Amino acid sequence: MENEKISQNSQKLEKYNKNPGDKKSFNSYVKSKKKTFKAKPGKDKDLKTSMSAPQKMQLLFTIVNREKADFYVDLLHNFEVNLQMILSAHGTASDHIISLLGLTDSDKSVVISAIRRDKAKEALSLLEEKFRTVKGGKGVAFTVPISSTIGVAIYQFLSNTVNGGMR
Repeated sequence: MENEKISQNSQKLEKYNKNPGDKKSFNSYVKSKKKTFKAKPGKDKDLKTSMSAPQKMQLLFTIVNREKADFYVDLLHNFEVNLQMILSAHGTASDHIISLLGLTDSDKSVVISAIRRDKAKEALSLLEEKFRTVKGGKGVAFTVPISSTIGVAIYQFLSNTVNGGMR
């Protein structure tokens, strides 16, 4: 069946090549090509709906007391954060300022998390609540946008997506 269509198309093309001014043979050739290579229904629609825009990413910096760092890492993991780093830090405020602010310790941890922008606002709200309610859990949190990543696999890992959709 397929071979018959190919030979018919070849014959029409040969007929057109012999007489290029014959619009009728050219039009029939074009029509036959459209029928032969027509997309199957539903295929293009599925392709368009399966693709989505990439999720924007941000780095979330959370500065907390060193003994509470693991608590906040576990808390942020609930927001589909696949990459987190904990850096040890030491506050530079003098003892007088530390006592004025009611702080007990200058040993801190900086938790750096790669988070999707659509999850960042919710994560910041929860962090703000935990900073107020958890004993010894005061801290500072802020985000910085990520403008680009190199490599599709790295982006998919960071954004917790596969093939443009959510895992």
